[in-house]
Amino acid sequence: MRYKNFTPKKGGRGRGGQAQKFVEKNAETFYGKLQASDKGFAFIIPEDKQKFKSDLFVPRASVNGALDGDRVLFAKVKNTADEAKVIKIAERANEQIIGTFKAGRREAAVLPDNPRLPSVYVPLSMAGKAKNGDKVVCEVLSYPKNKAPGGKIVEILGESGDLYCEETAIIRAFGLRETFPQDVLDECEKNAAAEVDAGGRKDLRETLIFTIDGEDTRDIDDGISLEIKDGNYVLGVHIADVSNYVRFGTPTDKEAYTRGTSVYFPDRVLPMLPKSLSNGACSLNENEDRYALSCFMTFNADGQRLNYDIYKSVIRSRRRTTYAEITAICENDPAICRKYGDLVETVRLMQDLCLALEKRREEAGCVSMEVMESHIYVDEKGEIIIPKSERTISQRIIEQFMISANEAVAEFLQSKRAACLYRIHENPSEEKAANFFAFLRDLGLNAKGDCGDLKPKDYQNILKSAENKPFYTVVNKVMLRSMQKARYSEENKGHFGLASVCYCHFTSPIRRYPDLFVHRVLKSILEGKRDKAEKFKEIAPENGKHCSERERIADEAERKVDDLYKLAYMSERLGEEYFATISGVTSHGIYCELDNSIEGLVPFEDLPPDNYEVFPEKFLIKGGRHCFRLGDKVKIIVADYDLGRMKIIFGLIKS
Repeated sequence: MRYKNFTPKKGGRGRGGQAQKFVEKNAETFYGKLQASDKGFAFIIPEDKQKFKSDLFVPRASVNGALDGDRVLFAKVKNTADEAKVIKIAERANEQIIGTFKAGRREAAVLPDNPRLPSVYVPLSMAGKAKNGDKVVCEVLSYPKNKAPGGKIVEILGESGDLYCEETAIIRAFGLRETFPQDVLDECEKNAAAEVDAGGRKDLRETLIFTIDGEDTRDIDDGISLEIKDGNYVLGVHIADVSNYVRFGTPTDKEAYTRGTSVYFPDRVLPMLPKSLSNGACSLNENEDRYALSCFMTFNADGQRLNYDIYKSVIRSRRRTTYAEITAICENDPAICRKYGDLVETVRLMQDLCLALEKRREEAGCVSMEVMESHIYVDEKGEIIIPKSERTISQRIIEQFMISANEAVAEFLQSKRAACLYRIHENPSEEKAANFFAFLRDLGLNAKGDCGDLKPKDYQNILKSAENKPFYTVVNKVMLRSMQKARYSEENKGHFGLASVCYCHFTSPIRRYPDLFVHRVLKSILEGKRDKAEKFKEIAPENGKHCSERERIADEAERKVDDLYKLAYMSERLGEEYFATISGVTSHGIYCELDNSIEGLVPFEDLPPDNYEVFPEKFLIKGGRHCFRLGDKVKIIVADYDLGRMKIIFGLIKS
């Protein structure tokens, strides 16, 4: 890597705190997760969501030695609305702490990368070969009362500030697995070596099936086919039958469950399954026979699904294509059309069906969010590439076809009253919806809808009313923040964003464990093994909870590493000027986003001199002469970066 030696900077820790308050004698206690601040105070996220509708504030004097992430027993403070006191620590969250080693003459310490954690005291006798400035993994050995935790160095990752080292530190901090146990590798190698046998399966090897993926994709889950029969579209979605190679309860299955999902970084992938399966026997590679589960759906010209069938199959992908190539076919690129002459007619039919499905989904109320996402990668020269985000017709084709298959499979399992891990997206909470509607009124939009019982169509209408207005992107962002996070559940509660009444994840079993769960139940039903299918109902609730948590951890780790790469990218562009959009407004300043999704902070103290007032609920900072609102266009200069807080610092340029 050529990006080395960032200058670490860490903000100070405020003293903060309030006078000690008291809980009632024999007060009722509850469990929750502590979320610390770098100022000393904290918040508790209660586990009992029925009893507590929001988080509770914990003054510095009431933290009682708990650290960020700890599970704690707490009680409400008497005569307060939202204040709590930690009674005891039920479970420590930080057995290991990642940070920078700082050595003195007689003692040393580890300064955590997480600013919400305290420094850890390390006796020099337990520092190993760590040198000043090394990024290290520190095992916490003790938590003395009113003193810094004590620990020892168990791993030296490298020089603090080196890009690869900083990325590895993030991987360690999230507890992600980089290697597979040997018994798992051996089991996968053995299973992958078995020849494909079409016996008992629908043989689709003569069907024109092909794959569409990113140029750097190696784990190919899905292939597609399309024919016209009796004037209707017959769409085939063919998904790798991973369950054929990963049997329930085996070492490979247990490892996959623990991981829950593959995790994708700009320079590497931490796969859910070893490469012998993820890139080999399970991947739908070109011109290779593969086991699959095939979902055939018949649609009329208006995109209405008329029927569906699901089979165990054997397929052979004819072509491995990329999003860019299929988009080029849709745009009639002569060279690409010649290269893929056997696919051109089918691709154009797929485009027509995609548009019909999109129109039908829009009529149902699907909330089409236009949120900028970045695909960061490292090229063959080691350069970080961060292109502008685009959603092309080929990506839309795959999106619509996969959604359709996920719905069909979920409906099938529901009709059989079988176990399923539904992908649910519940309605926005009444409180968040009310705040969003208040924000819209401030913008002059007359939004309609019952905050206690919102419909997807309500949100869709809001987006339509904001179209072609300068604050459209603002409405998109604030709407997204008002929505709940999708999760996995054994209960079908529908998918608000997709306006779908029944939805699951079926199409990515190589990289997502919930899809593998669905495949196993589906195959049990198809094979007539009802008793086997019933057993999955017992584990579905815990599986759903676990997979949702693993997805959350993976998302956070990917976001953190993306931020690191963005910081590395901009560290070589100090002094350069860009146009940006205000993407966040806080008491710390304004966040500005470039058109490639890179975001930087203009600190409050660096705003033009004025008598400012901050209105966080309106995403507004207003002074006598200047006003900054979410969505405003500004011109910035790249001023600095702060590795310790993973922030890019911008300065405003007068227009």
